[in-house]
Amino acid sequence: MDTVDSMTHDSAHGTGTQDTGADGAAQERRLTTREAAERLGVKPETVYAYVSRGQLASRRTPGGRGSTFDASEVEALVRRTGRREPSPSVAGDLVFRTGITLIEPDRYYFRGVDATDLARRYGYEEVAEWIWTGELRAGIRFTAAPESLAAARRTAASLPRHSSSTDRLRAAVAAAASADPLRFDLSPEGVLNSARSLIPTLVGALPPAGEADGEGGSLAARLWPKLSALPADAASLAVLDSALTLLADHDLAASTLAARVAASAHAHPYAVVSAGLGVLEGPLHGAASGLAHRMLLEVMDRGGAAPVVADHLRTGRRVPGLGHRLYAAEDPRARALFALLDEMPSAVPVMAAARDVVATTAGHTPLHANVDLALAVFSVACGMPAETGETVFAVSRTAGWIAHAMEEYAERPLRMRPSGQYNGPRPPRPLPTPEATASERVASSGPRSAN
Repeated sequence: MDTVDSMTHDSAHGTGTQDTGADGAAQERRLTTREAAERLGVKPETVYAYVSRGQLASRRTPGGRGSTFDASEVEALVRRTGRREPSPSVAGDLVFRTGITLIEPDRYYFRGVDATDLARRYGYEEVAEWIWTGELRAGIRFTAAPESLAAARRTAASLPRHSSSTDRLRAAVAAAASADPLRFDLSPEGVLNSARSLIPTLVGALPPAGEADGEGGSLAARLWPKLSALPADAASLAVLDSALTLLADHDLAASTLAARVAASAHAHPYAVVSAGLGVLEGPLHGAASGLAHRMLLEVMDRGGAAPVVADHLRTGRRVPGLGHRLYAAEDPRARALFALLDEMPSAVPVMAAARDVVATTAGHTPLHANVDLALAVFSVACGMPAETGETVFAVSRTAGWIAHAMEEYAERPLRMRPSGQYNGPRPPRPLPTPEATASERVASSGPRSAN
């Protein structure tokens, strides 16, 4: 990790910052909003409420992104309010110190660097390495181990024809794990070796959409023929590579939490990825872009968003592709992808449909576009299937799951063991007896009278 990244990591997630005098003695220790909230045992929003009431003073960080707080002032407020930093079980929320992704109201960062800037400059594999190691390896390409790839392809191909891409990815992960005798090596280098092989194995295990199959080049170039039978032009491939990069991690999303739980039990990296894939398939997570894909097709077919949005609202359904609880305005991932999609001639009518959805819905509720809508624009514009966004999401997020697993392997094992709040029948209860089956009840009743 370089100096700039190390400073950002400390400021955002662990040790705060210090101003030192000429003699080197610490003059003032600064806490991030998250650290101050943890010390006080409150949510970050409450910290800003303290600021508005004059109970805490904040200072903008250089560049105006985020605020810091005087640690001694926070401790004084702790004493006045009687609050103490709670344990996760008392607070009701699990808190993980992580140096991977920081999310702010209008942007997010990978190891302290704006993620959208990284996506504009570097490819997915380069950014995955940055997320894993804090080092940028220009031009790196991931290569699948031949034995693992062969096993994954055989297994994925054996599934029924109607199986989804996520079905095939889950099967491919299990097959690749069985072919890797070193999968239980949880050292950082061992995990990285597995990850660099697993991600291209996932792509290689997917069936081609046409006659061509991607064998070389960037991961995005190898994934393209799995999604489309048409050849990729430079603009379309740039969108796919950027989508993979932007989706590589997003802090503690549901699938990432599942991956960390698996890693806490020292499950090997393949099992960690399997845990993430299991959660990702839910319609509220990775599969959400498929709903937006179908909505955009309907908008284009019906000539406008108004009747489609009205149907969603009338039936009590959410309008897909809109809103994100972590961003006050437009999802920065969507913003970055829309800028690239505007350069694709085939995306012009689909972008118009997406903007029509946003504008129509704005009259009812102020929701902004999220990354699911951007992925849907891409898949519709390229004539790809509705599950394209989910496939891209799954392949991309594997990098984030691995990064979080590496962090979790360094923590105390099995630390995520919440206590259940039992609300069943109070003991002691009598030992249950089996109920008679219908045939036994008939037999025990004796022969029926004919009269």
